[in-house]
Amino acid sequence: MKIVGFIDYYLDEWHANNYPRIINELTEGEFQVRYAYGKIDSPIGGITNEEWAKEQGVELLSTIEEVIEKSDVLVVLSPDNPEMHEELTDLPLKSGKLVYVDKTFAPDKETAIRIFENAEKHNTTCFSSSALRFVTELKDCDKNNIYKIYSEGPGTYEMYSIHQIEPIVMLMNCRAKRVMGLGDIEHPSLIIEFEDGRIAQIRQTNESRFKISAVDKENNPTEYPIMSNYFNLFMEALVEFFKTGKIPVEHSQTIDVIAIREAGLRALKKPFEWIEL
Repeated sequence: MKIVGFIDYYLDEWHANNYPRIINELTEGEFQVRYAYGKIDSPIGGITNEEWAKEQGVELLSTIEEVIEKSDVLVVLSPDNPEMHEELTDLPLKSGKLVYVDKTFAPDKETAIRIFENAEKHNTTCFSSSALRFVTELKDCDKNNIYKIYSEGPGTYEMYSIHQIEPIVMLMNCRAKRVMGLGDIEHPSLIIEFEDGRIAQIRQTNESRFKISAVDKENNPTEYPIMSNYFNLFMEALVEFFKTGKIPVEHSQTIDVIAIREAGLRALKKPFEWIEL
């Protein structure tokens, strides 16, 4: 059996509440979450870290060092507070053990670069990704025939834009050049221009379902409504990473995703102006 250690800002959040069960089920007990650390108790009215540990059957430890020492592989969570990732990943990425860092990887490009530099300096294998990268609907998409992408999804820009930007970066497989805001932070809509001249457009509304339309050079669209269980597909990819040590996402693409997200935040405050990456 392999021991999974959790490191979180606070433990009573959706990912930490569900990862242990899914990891156990997917691996038939080969990987189990046994140890966890939370920097603070939930600041938004949830249960305490101690209560979470009792409910999950996990031993709560008082330091990150203890979690690293007692675990075979590590998961740094804090999905709603990416500004905490540089601090929370510092020691795990010096450990040499496999590390997964939850979405959103970093609050900005420079932080993302520093986090990966820490991992590379200490020969620690790690990755981060939105679950939408692993949807089955996009596996057969002809990336070489994409000229434009139109993407739609739910939620706020800060929390959920990662889920549209990640598959766009994967499909375009090209560095982004600049972004333009078409809406504001309450009504997010962006254009992303890539270095080869192709474009993608993102739109977020409260009740939207995830959907991507890939358009070829003749302006013919192929629609990809996202119906698959992307969270479980992501968890399968996470377990595969733990078993093989092979990252499913290149660090350069993760940095590009974060750079687009960061520029998008600026662009939504200055609509109809290009913001260079």
